Amino acid sequence: MLTAVLLGRLLSEYPALLQDRPGTITMFAGTSTGGILALGMAAGLTPTQIRDLYVTNGKLIFDSSWLRDVVEIGGLSGSKYDNVNLRQILQETFGGKKLQDLKARVLIASFSLDNQASDPSKRTWNPKFFHNFPGEDSDGESLVVDVAMATSAAPAYFPSYGGYVDGGVIANNPSMAAVAQALDGRNQASERAALNEIKLLSVGTGASLQYIEGQSLDWGDAQWVRPILNVMMDGSVGVADFECNQLLGQRYCRVEPVFSAGKSFPLDDVGKIVDLIDFARSFDLTDTVKWLNTSGW
Repeated sequence: MLTAVLLGRLLSEYPALLQDRPGTITMFAGTSTGGILALGMAAGLTPTQIRDLYVTNGKLIFDSSWLRDVVEIGGLSGSKYDNVNLRQILQETFGGKKLQDLKARVLIASFSLDNQASDPSKRTWNPKFFHNFPGEDSDGESLVVDVAMATSAAPAYFPSYGGYVDGGVIANNPSMAAVAQALDGRNQASERAALNEIKLLSVGTGASLQYIEGQSLDWGDAQWVRPILNVMMDGSVGVADFECNQLLGQRYCRVEPVFSAGKSFPLDDVGKIVDLIDFARSFDLTDTVKWLNTSGW
């Protein structure tokens, strides 16, 4: 929701980003809900249309019946929600489109729990980056719906999908993965970027102020099990930000609003949609618009 509103504001300030001319956006990268946004924009949807999709369907997506709560013991023995409604909404949005049918290149992060190698001795979990660049490793034949489901299968919230879970476990910020894909020497010559040609705008989903007290934590499984996923996912965001800053310098811009102390927006709390929209509308984008105007977009 936050990302969609921020992107909508940026496009209203700088519509040239999506105009059909050289120098505009040629690839969208995303993880989890950002993967759905990236796929939507590559399919021709506006950020506002995707925002409205969330507003209209949020309660359906995050709908846990009393029976499921009983069977899954409130999420302790199974995912908090099923993914039936989410898939139906995505199906209505994207239909039978494949990645190769999209209007722009995409890179969508997910994680394979088992790569189904023909040799059982080589079977292991692996990061998976779906993309529609031509080549032997292209995922162009993959359905947009399936890729959207795979990237957003958040552990504990939704079941895994086709053997995949949410890409946030390995690339919560896919910026560096996008740079690597753009530089890939296997890309066709017309789509193979040089490092000094890449301009990257990265928009996050908002950061909550959080920390763990204590200098020496003698914790075990029970204490670490709750915070460790957030630690790892937030940490990967910072790593990608550092790498892109080092490689791209002024050709890179990261937008990551920080919520005020004590304020947080759990990913399934649809009751806070209005608050989140208000926060996104009030966030100062002056520096980002200035960057767009001076970076040669």
